[in-house]
Amino acid sequence: MFRSFFPAPRLFFGSALAWLMLATVIWMTVGSTLQTYLSIDRFVILPTCEAVSPTEDLPQGQTAPDVAPPGEVQEDGIVAELLCLPEGTFFNAERVWLYQYVLIVALAFCAFWYVYKRNRWYWWSVVGTTTILIVIYFNVQVDAFVNDWQGAFFNTVQQALSQPGSVSPEEFYGGIFLLFIVLTPRILVLVLLAFFTSHYVFRWRKAMNAYYMGYWPAIRTTEGAAQRVQEDTMRFAQIMEDLGTAFFDALITLAVFVPILWTLSQHVADVPFLGDIPGSLVWVALVASAFGTVLLAAVGIKLPGLQFENQKVEAAYRKELVYGEDSADRATPPSVRELFANVQRNYFRIYWHYTYFNFARYGYLQLAGYIPLMTLSPAILAGTLTLGAYQQVQQAFGQVATSFQFLARAWTVVIELMSVRARLKRFESFIPQDEEPDENLVAAYMT
Repeated sequence: MFRSFFPAPRLFFGSALAWLMLATVIWMTVGSTLQTYLSIDRFVILPTCEAVSPTEDLPQGQTAPDVAPPGEVQEDGIVAELLCLPEGTFFNAERVWLYQYVLIVALAFCAFWYVYKRNRWYWWSVVGTTTILIVIYFNVQVDAFVNDWQGAFFNTVQQALSQPGSVSPEEFYGGIFLLFIVLTPRILVLVLLAFFTSHYVFRWRKAMNAYYMGYWPAIRTTEGAAQRVQEDTMRFAQIMEDLGTAFFDALITLAVFVPILWTLSQHVADVPFLGDIPGSLVWVALVASAFGTVLLAAVGIKLPGLQFENQKVEAAYRKELVYGEDSADRATPPSVRELFANVQRNYFRIYWHYTYFNFARYGYLQLAGYIPLMTLSPAILAGTLTLGAYQQVQQAFGQVATSFQFLARAWTVVIELMSVRARLKRFESFIPQDEEPDENLVAAYMT
């Protein structure tokens, strides 16, 4: 499943984790020092819009020169800060260096595996996986920007509602325009990512297909061999891509949003049942998500085995029908009735077990959506939270809680993956362990 696509899978994933940890340590310890020498922020960042007093830092008696407002042309023909951005937003110096550092780390990892142990699928397995993770990181950074934007924008909305005429149309629509500037490229990136991952999944399936077919003379008589090679390789690659992307998205989201939510917890002085503790909102999200994950894992413990059994009875029924196409004495009414009865019996068991599992899953997910509101209720009633701060907390809490709830939300997909993996592992047990696949067959099936 993995050896066919990734070079030395255990070493590959282990080195990826070790490299990520090392890169994090380097960033935390000497990142600012490296920024001085390596960062390109001075060449690419846009100027920030700063509120400066007209007489600030001027000698006594001297007036400030006339400067056109942002976007207007001065007398010398230069546009004054046409594309200025608020402080601390998407393209300040620190963030440009962070993005550059992430790219350097990714390129170094790809270069190492290109030199050390490049396989025939290198550009998809190594470079493709790294590219997907970088795009996920970019998407999470956009979410972080939107979170910051919401805090400022909804405070402006609150001011406009409470003090009519205090907010100019330029200020209001300028905030919306800034959001569009950031979100428009994101739409294109997400479309391209969907296109790329579709090809990525098919290449993984092709790699597994070629690998198994390299052993085909030895395994072709195995029960369900055709289904394992044709169907389960496709399903495994698709589920792994979906789950893997969601998993790393959850990890990156936690890395970005936990510090944000920890800081926002300062706005909430009294959390129900926890009181006033540092990072209270983070702990609420963690406890609620852990409860949901444990609950669904316990309730759905029988489902993977039922899904595995379902494939067995379906395969037996399908195989008899295929034999019936070639032989008149196969697929007779008694045999078909018995095989289909097995299919029906297993499906009815699945339906029953999914009934109480879905009751727990939907109940938990519905109630979990109201945890931020209940957590913030004391601060709301006390009037210590602005509308902008509430929107920020709601957004950040939702991102962190959803990431913590990864297994709870994806448990049905995890069940299917466990079933597919069990079938492929059983199929692989018939592959000779002391020999490599026939490279001539692999090459023939790949072309």
